[in-house]
Amino acid sequence: MAKRLLVTSAGTGPSNNLIRSLRAGHPSMVVIGAHDDPFILQNSTADRRYRVPAVGPGWARALRRIAREEAVDLVIPATDADTVLLSRMRAGLARRLFLPRPSLIDLCADKYRLAGRLHALGLPAPATARVRSLREVGAIFRRLAGGRGGPLWCRVRRGAGSRGAIPVATAAQARSWIAYWRDMRGVPVTAFTLSEYLPGRDLGCQSVWKDGVQLLVKTYERLSYLSSGTQAAEISSVPALTKTVREPEIAALCARVIRALDPRASGVFGVDLKQDAAGVARVTEINAGRFSSTTNLLDLTGKHNMTAVYLQAALGERVDLRDEYDVAEYHYLLRDIDAVPRILREEEFFDGVVDAS
Repeated sequence: MAKRLLVTSAGTGPSNNLIRSLRAGHPSMVVIGAHDDPFILQNSTADRRYRVPAVGPGWARALRRIAREEAVDLVIPATDADTVLLSRMRAGLARRLFLPRPSLIDLCADKYRLAGRLHALGLPAPATARVRSLREVGAIFRRLAGGRGGPLWCRVRRGAGSRGAIPVATAAQARSWIAYWRDMRGVPVTAFTLSEYLPGRDLGCQSVWKDGVQLLVKTYERLSYLSSGTQAAEISSVPALTKTVREPEIAALCARVIRALDPRASGVFGVDLKQDAAGVARVTEINAGRFSSTTNLLDLTGKHNMTAVYLQAALGERVDLRDEYDVAEYHYLLRDIDAVPRILREEEFFDGVVDAS
């Protein structure tokens, strides 16, 4: 019988990318999508689409009802916010979820708490301080920047898409940026952190786990970022160009990090890392329980489709993999607004292109 999956935030880019990967691994499956916005829902590639209430108790009740009436085998979140909510509403959905434990999801959702935990475990993470008031920004700047001055990295401690993130060269810039978000966007000062700025390569590692065993892991590098020309920072968590890279030391570090955080880890984990000026990689955040928006690059290249392995593990099927490091090098994912993501091999980049220089 074909598997039946319920995907949240249907119609968004991350959800459509996830569905594309899932269908590549299991073409016969039935995908059901849910979203509270009917306009966004129209963009969904799901077989069946449900409009649900906005996030809250009604959202939870609607998902439980859809899962029951549609005989859903598995509910898969497409965003961090959906993951946190599903983790907290496991009653009635527990057997249809394959998520890390709730306390780990909550920890990873808070970038400040995560950095503190990693430091306590002796694992590499950027030095990070929370902002309690605008008055203390100068002291934080002096402590983290030392005698070298800026920049530091300023961002909101919760949320995705590099929300509120910007490099700041001075304490005055940081105070102005945080005050703007407080006054114009309603984000409290205490939601912000300042951390050391890491200028090196932007790396990612995604892996699937079951009961403390890493089944499959892949690594990649972000090369450029989606931008409308209005972002304050040139760097974000939404890449326009990503490539597969073979970085076994990064894969080993990420496995060590996840095992340290939870020796019985299950689900999918996306670890983001940035290199410092000396080339040492530090963990900047972990997306626990949901696939990266660039997951197509990892699912549609290499020997193994990661979403297919995830489904096998989630549904209790046998998975004949253990610490499998699978990288098809020299593959690139290209993304842009209003464009279907494309995967190209390195040698295909200039196919059909005439050099007019």
